[in-house]
Amino acid sequence: MSQAGALYDIPGPRTVQRHRVYGVLSVAVILAVLGWIVSLLLTTGQFAYRKWMPFEYQGIQELLLRGLGNTLKAFALAAVLSLALGGALAAGRLSDHRAVRLGATAVVEFFRAMPVLVMIFFIFVALRVQPLPALVAGLALYNGSVLAEVFRSGVNAVERGQKEAAFALGMYKTQVMMYVLVPQAVRAMLPAIISQLVVALKDTSLGYLITYEEFLHAGKLIASNLDYDLPFIPVVMVISPIYIGMCMLLSWFAGWVARREQRSPKTEAVDVVAAGPEKLLPGGGPPTAPRP
Repeated sequence: MSQAGALYDIPGPRTVQRHRVYGVLSVAVILAVLGWIVSLLLTTGQFAYRKWMPFEYQGIQELLLRGLGNTLKAFALAAVLSLALGGALAAGRLSDHRAVRLGATAVVEFFRAMPVLVMIFFIFVALRVQPLPALVAGLALYNGSVLAEVFRSGVNAVERGQKEAAFALGMYKTQVMMYVLVPQAVRAMLPAIISQLVVALKDTSLGYLITYEEFLHAGKLIASNLDYDLPFIPVVMVISPIYIGMCMLLSWFAGWVARREQRSPKTEAVDVVAAGPEKLLPGGGPPTAPRP
């Protein structure tokens, strides 16, 4: 008899063999697609030395490094502002005052529904803001609104009895939030926060549309302004792995945090002194029962 699992029965020998065949066929299809793509790149001469030669120039290397630095700078500013704005909006949505709560809700819903590119263009064109502040402002408004919902959901996920017990001890609401609810909610919020920061990192590439000299903008300049038969594919093959690597690093960090927080807390063993004969106080004797 087969042992039953939590959601399904353990597969038998025929099912295991069939799954292995499916796996082999899937790998074969993936390898075939990759081989077809590589053959197309070879046929069109994308690996020719002439198209990769520009990356040997020091000026182009400095351009790419400068663009990467601008991307990281925009991401750092957007991440800090998003976290601050998200915390402020979450506090507003959790407020006991109806006017504050409705105002914060309206702001969150508006900027969550507004496309990031539209906000960046509006700030850059209509308000005539410089490229970097326009990019950072658009990213902060959108991601801050999303993080506000993450913060609010994390606080509301804490067991209700924790809040009631804190109020029963005479704490004010600010003290309850700072010392009871938020520290417990951080465990549930961290993976979602880091995942949203991955989105902010990828959205920094929208800066090239407003002439901000970030990493993708540097690649576009290389592909369009050099007389090397437009080395567009080589530029993509250089820039894409770096973007993917940064996003995967943040995603790995989010997964590491999630796995770490899911572990049950462990207590260290404490050495206990073995029990021995009791020492009597000076002038004292062993306890005796009172006489009748």
